[in-house]
Amino acid sequence: MDQLDVAGQSALAPMKQGHLSLVLLTGASGYIGGRLLKALEQAHRAVRCLARRPEFLQPRVAPTTEVEQADCLDRASLTSALAGVDAAYYLVHSMGSAGQFEEQDRRAAQNFAAAAREAGVRRIIYLGGLGDQEQGLSAHLRSRHEVADILRSSGIPTIEFRASIVIGSGSLSFEMIRTLVQRLPVMICPKWVAVKAQPIAVEDVIAYLMAGLDLPLQLSQVIEIGGTDQVSYGEIMQEYARQCGLHRLMIPVPLLTPRLSSLWLGLITPIYARVGRKLVDSMRNPTPVRDPSALTIFPIKPMSLRDSIARALHNEDQEFALTRWSDALSSSGQSSAWGGEQFGTRLVDFRTIEVAVPPRAAFAPIRRIGGANGWYFASILWWIRGTTDLLVGGVGLRRSRRDPQTLSAGDALDFWRVESIEPDRRLRLAAEMKIPGRAWLQFEVEPTSHASIIRQTAIFDPAGLAGLLYWYALYPVHRWMFKGMLREIATRAEREAAGG
Repeated sequence: MDQLDVAGQSALAPMKQGHLSLVLLTGASGYIGGRLLKALEQAHRAVRCLARRPEFLQPRVAPTTEVEQADCLDRASLTSALAGVDAAYYLVHSMGSAGQFEEQDRRAAQNFAAAAREAGVRRIIYLGGLGDQEQGLSAHLRSRHEVADILRSSGIPTIEFRASIVIGSGSLSFEMIRTLVQRLPVMICPKWVAVKAQPIAVEDVIAYLMAGLDLPLQLSQVIEIGGTDQVSYGEIMQEYARQCGLHRLMIPVPLLTPRLSSLWLGLITPIYARVGRKLVDSMRNPTPVRDPSALTIFPIKPMSLRDSIARALHNEDQEFALTRWSDALSSSGQSSAWGGEQFGTRLVDFRTIEVAVPPRAAFAPIRRIGGANGWYFASILWWIRGTTDLLVGGVGLRRSRRDPQTLSAGDALDFWRVESIEPDRRLRLAAEMKIPGRAWLQFEVEPTSHASIIRQTAIFDPAGLAGLLYWYALYPVHRWMFKGMLREIATRAEREAAGG
């Protein structure tokens, strides 16, 4: 651990637990900041969030959390935001901007450091990146280190946590690795794929950031944090593939430079093109922990790579299972893009229909679906799908259903299983047929002032390229079948209600 004596710091007394009151959080709408905000609120810390667009952040914070409009690129706006603040988290970076992110990062840090000093802030906590300056850093890592230097120059004791790849669903580095593994059965791997890193679980990053509030501190400190494993990027990809049941062939080549690799990445993962190209350039820098003193300073036991990836996948499944698609999807009730909407790795096709009956009547045909009652539309195609599933070793349609009128969680329903059911409101089916991925079919019924809305959602989590090909090849047929099914459910609901 490096201790950096900044002019004026030696007179500052160590800060003890319980002495910090108001905590300022920048970057609360970002990946790390959003998770840190929840941890601070759960710990009952007094929190003030700095936001350029408070109206977007306000609905996501606890009633006790303040949201202040300010921009680190606007020096004057920081004065009121920092008033009365004891400790400040600085989680701001401009890598996603279209301009020169280094200059924007520099100006933002200079403004924040000056304003924090004037406001009497007693501690700054910053999350930077691992990397050895003597080996020559990428522009991204060089900028992260420069920001830390600027914050320290304020004279305020600054804790700089330096981390390598953060493993967690939604983390840019992890999402890029996942996208490559999911889409490419054969990967051409340039030299940087063998570069060593020390990935860390996002839960461990949050634990370190929280612990930084109560660390007795007199001088600025640089603390390197990481998981238990030093591995290459290729080994991270292989471990992710293993846990997802994918087999990937990785062919090392000496030809692709980080620059060429970044252009190639932009083609494979265009959603990350702008930021990803800057990130790939930093992958040529080894990022293992050189100073393990964090393990003795904090009572935190970081996860292994295997556990970090398993945890990320588990958390994603938990969040996915709790998603209310009626809230998450477009208010228009129809998919806006051919092939459905994309949520993480999952592909979602959804539609709605309004029926002039109360929710109980609208849900009645839904709870009776499958088995001897059939699937209401294109019955021959359902039979063909079930027969095909039997031929490849699946369960087919032979299981029917336990009861023709009622369903319970855990019931088998042809080649589906009831994952959850809320009477007259929601039915969620998980597919058990042989497919290259995982699939769900969900129905939701919501009351309106004079009728009900039925929402049908088909969800697919593809396993690699085969899964993507499966989804897009059958999407026209599935779209036609599901549209007809929903229309027939609405017709039956109205007809049965009219007939008493």
